[in-house]
Amino acid sequence: MDYTEDYLLNKKIKIFQPKDGYRAAIDAVFLSSLIKKQKVLPHAKILDVGSGTGAVSLCLAYRLKEKQPEITGIDIQENLVELSNKSAKANGFDFLHYEVSDIRQKTSLKPLSFDFVLTNPPYSNHDMPSPNESKKFAHNHQDFDLTSWLSFSLKMLKPKGHIALINRTEALNEILTAMHNKAGSIQILPLYSKQNQPAKRILILAQKGSHGLTTILPPLYTHNEDGTYSETAEQILRNAKGYWE
Repeated sequence: MDYTEDYLLNKKIKIFQPKDGYRAAIDAVFLSSLIKKQKVLPHAKILDVGSGTGAVSLCLAYRLKEKQPEITGIDIQENLVELSNKSAKANGFDFLHYEVSDIRQKTSLKPLSFDFVLTNPPYSNHDMPSPNESKKFAHNHQDFDLTSWLSFSLKMLKPKGHIALINRTEALNEILTAMHNKAGSIQILPLYSKQNQPAKRILILAQKGSHGLTTILPPLYTHNEDGTYSETAEQILRNAKGYWE
């Protein structure tokens, strides 16, 4: 497989990605920023479900490296897992590894064993699938809907553990329904490209077993009117800051 050597977080992270296939976008960096650093204990166990090229967990590993968490990424595509492990090694993250896993079947992962789960699920059951197999798996559900994906992710969490995800705004109803009576203290962060445009993405942070209220956070604008990154986006995408920092 042909691949490229790229960078994230203003060249703080090296990442290997397929030349022709699924490649990470800024969604992954924003998702990684949602985990509150002060909530992560040393050696916490973290799971990245549908890890793709590893962008989410690589960025998180950089932010949390002093705490040496045990981070596991899982993906159905063997070639992406191979590249992700290559990226983890290139960045010196010996506490981060990736495994081939199909969550539609029984996996080797132990339920109720992770403190945090992050996931960037495929966005749609209905979009026209890409002719590129790698992109098709990343963007379209394959005999496994969003509710089932979130059910698996929640099953992996310890009681009171936290789940963070990003998806299209139109998936919000399904996400909240999937979390009903399973997770609470839900915080919804609308992600806008610019002011006066509809939010195309939502970021969500929730706690398993909590009965806390749902909160809609102030909007996060990724760009200014002149096309440059907003101050918040700049801090996250360039300076490796968490959303809450």
